[in-house]
Amino acid sequence: MIAQAEARETLRISAASLFEIVALHTAGRLRLAHSPEGWIETSIDRAGVRFAEVTRDVAVDAGVITRAALSDPIDRLLVATARLLEATLLTGDAAILSYATRTKHVRVQDLGR
Repeated sequence: MIAQAEARETLRISAASLFEIVALHTAGRLRLAHSPEGWIETSIDRAGVRFAEVTRDVAVDAGVITRAALSDPIDRLLVATARLLEATLLTGDAAILSYATRTKHVRVQDLGR
């Protein structure tokens, strides 16, 4: 799936995902091989992956998703980004997968399978 999106030049990483990766690294919960800046350069920039920005429409759509439906605000941003791009969200996050199954409001691919 990633290779196909890459070939069509439609592969995106959310700026919210990048925030989460760097925050987890800073907190010591994720270990990157390089500094966050170095990791971004070698893993994202060189690969030509483009960013899906957190736009006004993404922020509004994420805000409409209730905390009861999806408690993590970053998860709500990721879901909203995928919905507005009409993209498939690749995730192993149980809460997002459950939300997608319950609501059918976003296409997901379970990375755990």
